[in-house]
Amino acid sequence: MAATRLISMHQNKEKSIVQSLHDRTEYAMNGEKTEDGEFISSYECNAGIADQEFLSARSEYLRFHHSYTGDIIAYQIRQSFKPGEITPEEANRVGYETAMRFTKGKHAFFVATHTDRAHIHNHIIFNSVDLECRRKFRDFFFSGIALQRVSDLVCLEHGLSVIQKRKPSEREKRTTYPRKESYRSVIREKIDDILSEGPASFEDFLKRLEEEDYVIKRGKNTALRGRNQRRFIRLSSLGKDYSEDQIRKIIEGDEKTYSSPEIKKPEKSFDMLLDIQAIIAKGKGAGYERWAKVYNIKQVAKVLLFLQEHDCRDYETLAKRAEETSTRFSELSKEIKDAEARMAEIAVLRTHIINYGKTKDVYAQYKQYGFSRKFFEAHREEITLHKAAKDAFSKLPAVPKLKDLNVEYSELLAKKKALYAEYRKAKQDMRDYQTAKYDIDRILNMSAEEELQQKDNQKKRERVR
Repeated sequence: MAATRLISMHQNKEKSIVQSLHDRTEYAMNGEKTEDGEFISSYECNAGIADQEFLSARSEYLRFHHSYTGDIIAYQIRQSFKPGEITPEEANRVGYETAMRFTKGKHAFFVATHTDRAHIHNHIIFNSVDLECRRKFRDFFFSGIALQRVSDLVCLEHGLSVIQKRKPSEREKRTTYPRKESYRSVIREKIDDILSEGPASFEDFLKRLEEEDYVIKRGKNTALRGRNQRRFIRLSSLGKDYSEDQIRKIIEGDEKTYSSPEIKKPEKSFDMLLDIQAIIAKGKGAGYERWAKVYNIKQVAKVLLFLQEHDCRDYETLAKRAEETSTRFSELSKEIKDAEARMAEIAVLRTHIINYGKTKDVYAQYKQYGFSRKFFEAHREEITLHKAAKDAFSKLPAVPKLKDLNVEYSELLAKKKALYAEYRKAKQDMRDYQTAKYDIDRILNMSAEEELQQKDNQKKRERVR
C-alpha cells in the first residue's frame, strides 16, 4: 500500500535557484535517512550531482526558448508505504518503476528511500525539463490522481496492497492522536541515560552528549543542539533538575540535592545489577554508592517477583528457560531472514519476467537488423534489460509463472508478518530471563564471596585469641 503526492518545487524566497535546488536534493539524499546512500537510484543523471545536471538542462532549455515561465525548478513525488509491508530495497525499486512510468522516461530523476521513520517512504525528484531540453513537464489537472493510479498498478505487480476507495461518509474519523515529544523531552531522556552510566566528571558528561551527535555551546550558560534542532537549548531551561549546577552535584554523588527528573522514560520491568565495587574504583562519592545499593535492592525485588509470577522456583528451571527463550529467538530470527531473502529473490525474478515481456519485441527487431550497433544505441536500455532477463532465466531449471510468484510472495509476506508478532514477544522473553539469570548469578556469587569473607574473619579472630 502506497500513498502518493506530487509536489511542485519552487524557488525559495531570498535564495538563488542553485541554493534552492541544492537544499532539496541534499535533504532527499541525507545519508542518515538512506543508510549512507545505499537506497538511492537514478535515471539519466548522477544522483550525487543531480542538482547541477538539472540546472544544466534548464540552461540548455533557455538557449532554445530564451525564457523560462514560472518558478518551478523541479517536481517531487512522495511515496509512503504501509509499515512492515515492504523492504527498503523493494521500496526503491517500486519508486523507480513509478517514476519511470509517470514521466514516461522523458525526464531525469533519482529515487531516495528513507528508512528513518516507522513507514518507509520515497523522495522522487525529477527534472522539470525533459531529456532533450526542449519541453517542460506541465502539472496537469488531476495529476495527483493519475500518479496514484500508476503507483497502485506498480504496487499490485509487486504483490503489495493498495488503498481502497471509500466514500467520505464511509471513512473513519480520527479520534486519537499520537503523543508528540518535544526536543526538551528528548534531551531530558538522553541526560537521564548518560547520568545513569555514571560519567566521571561534567566534562565527561558533555563529551558523551557530543558522542550522541549533540553540538555543545560552552560558556556562561551551557547549551546544546540536537541533530534536527535549529536553535540551541540551555540546560537551565530544561527544569531545575537539569541545570548545570544540579548535574554537577549528581555526578559528584551529592545525594541530598538530587531530586527525581520531571519527565521519566517508561520504567523497565527490571534491569541488570550494578557492579558497586567497580563504581567505587572509579572514584564515585559515598552518595552515589548508597544510591547504587538501593538500586540493586529494588532490582533484586523485581527479579524475585518476576520469577514468582512465572512459576520459576529453582535455578535449574531459570537456566533452562533462559536457554529455551534464546534458542527460540534465534530460530525466529532465522525464519524471518530466510523469508526476506526469498522475497528479495522473487522480487528480482518478477522484475526480470516483466522486463522480458516488455522488451521481447524490441529484441526481436534487434535480431532482424542483424544486431546492428546503431539499433542497439537507439534501444540500449530495452536490449540491456532483455539480456539481463535472459541471463537470469538461464540459471533456472524452468521459468516460473508470474502468477505463481505473486502467490508465493503473498504467502511469504503473510508468514513474515505473523512471525514478527511472535518475534517481538520472544525477544522480550529472552531479555527478561537472561537478565534475571544474570542478576541471580550475581547474587549467588556475592553470597559466596561474603561467606568466604566471614570464614577468613573467623580464622583471624581465632588466631588473635
